[in-house]
Amino acid sequence: MGWYKTMLTGFLTLCLAFLSTFSAAASPPPKLVLQITVDQLRGDLPTRYYSRLGKGGFRYLWEKGVVYSNAHHAHANTETIVGHATLATGAHPSAHGMVGNLWLNRETGHSTYNIEDPAYRLLSVGADVDDSTEIDPTQRAARSEGRSPNAILVSTFADELRASNGGKSKVFAVSVKDRGAVSMAGHSGKAFWFSKANGEFVSSSYYYSRYPNWVADWNKKKMAQGYANQSWQLLADPASYMFADSDDRPWETDLAGFGRVFPHPYGPGDGKYFTTLLTLSPAGDALTLDFAKTLLMEEQLGHDEVTDYLSISFSSTDYVGHLFGPSSLEAEDNILQLDRKLANLFSFIDNKVGLENTLIVLSADHGGPDTPGYLQSLNIPAGYVDPDSWEKTDALKRIKERFGIEGELLEEYEHPYLYLSSSVLANNTIDQLALQGAIASELKQFSGVSMAVSSEALQRGNLPDTDLHRAVVNNFHPKRSGDIYIVFKPNWFINDFDGLVVAATHGSPWTYDTYVPIVFAGMGLKAEKVTRKVHTVDIAPTLSAIVDARPPSGSVGKVLEEIVD
Repeated sequence: MGWYKTMLTGFLTLCLAFLSTFSAAASPPPKLVLQITVDQLRGDLPTRYYSRLGKGGFRYLWEKGVVYSNAHHAHANTETIVGHATLATGAHPSAHGMVGNLWLNRETGHSTYNIEDPAYRLLSVGADVDDSTEIDPTQRAARSEGRSPNAILVSTFADELRASNGGKSKVFAVSVKDRGAVSMAGHSGKAFWFSKANGEFVSSSYYYSRYPNWVADWNKKKMAQGYANQSWQLLADPASYMFADSDDRPWETDLAGFGRVFPHPYGPGDGKYFTTLLTLSPAGDALTLDFAKTLLMEEQLGHDEVTDYLSISFSSTDYVGHLFGPSSLEAEDNILQLDRKLANLFSFIDNKVGLENTLIVLSADHGGPDTPGYLQSLNIPAGYVDPDSWEKTDALKRIKERFGIEGELLEEYEHPYLYLSSSVLANNTIDQLALQGAIASELKQFSGVSMAVSSEALQRGNLPDTDLHRAVVNNFHPKRSGDIYIVFKPNWFINDFDGLVVAATHGSPWTYDTYVPIVFAGMGLKAEKVTRKVHTVDIAPTLSAIVDARPPSGSVGKVLEEIVD
């Protein structure tokens, strides 16, 4: 009978294995997917001040979640819309089409703001962009106040989530920045963003014909006005900060009297830059958090068996990084204050939905460089670049003579692309491949330029097989990319945007800009530290696998096995 017992034991083992597999596959999906994007959160910043973090924010994620400590964007232009769209779609810019915050539209001859859409007006009166107070150079370039996701060329995870269950999932995205909300909500969800023109959270007619009552009620509270005549104060004892002695650096930006030292005054509630200054401080994240919590409660997210989705993009880290640099007292305090906000958010969700019912994923749209002034103080080479001066150089004058070009050679520079003038492109007597190659060769000799690649070369595909070149290819879209892609040297970048001089600017393929955190937590995930290299395109297909939805249409990422296992 020994053989019979052995056979029976083997059979029972197989049955148990099958039942275990079936149980895992049939385990309930999350009631809520919470996707947090912290604008310009370089991968090292959450743990740089770890000893002074609270218990429920970053520490909860890093100690209870699956932490990917070697995560990167795989595209070259690390700007806000590019990173957000990549996180949302699992696709590279070459597929989703968001190649930059701005690109030159050859059909209209005008620069195009990424989510601009004049067909869909803002719902709030007086919420359109006021060019006289807007400091975001990409916002100032918008020619209309309408917004929609129509320029995003592929589906997002949020789109596929709703498609998987007949549109039953509720999908929302909130951010101070319009592009931080619209991209994550996808084509099928609802997006809200902060209007600096009227101090309210707004949306467009793409999403609603009129606001839900709770949105109108929240805006009536005028929460932004609560900061009138207040100031940004340090959270803790000044002596406890790593950058306690760095509160006044000559390279920091003093915008509209906001100052370079604490406390930073917001000024009167009717001040020209009042709402703008709020977004340059932890106050911007506080407003975003309050609106998002209200949304979650009023829309009853996570209250049934159908998975809902909420994206929250916190923008203050980005603005603070631009004005003061990531290695500044302001940036340090902002991280500590963001940590408290995350703890508040997680506690709120635990109370309303349950963290055991919520899958959280935190990442960033890009990292960010340190300021040249800070780096130079450490004897690290760094500097600034001025593309506006390029056409006046003798090198480009010689190219014009060589190819018989009269008039303008260059149309404009929209980072990271150089666009040749329309008259040059329309001239059939010019060998475009030779011209672009000649310009690229000359640009490589310019101060601060590391690499220049022509679009002709990108389309022909005859390039070295390096991470840098692959990142440039991943960013190339034939209808939106410019004629020559420019890569500045590490720690060299533009700091003057139409007269606004900033301390630091992201947007490169170098590690400080591509390096971001990826952390999953909640839903009973086991804490784990993963050191292998992963990419931000992996997030969307992983979320799709968790909820048993199709991967987004342009997705090229890999499903992260630690999360689905």
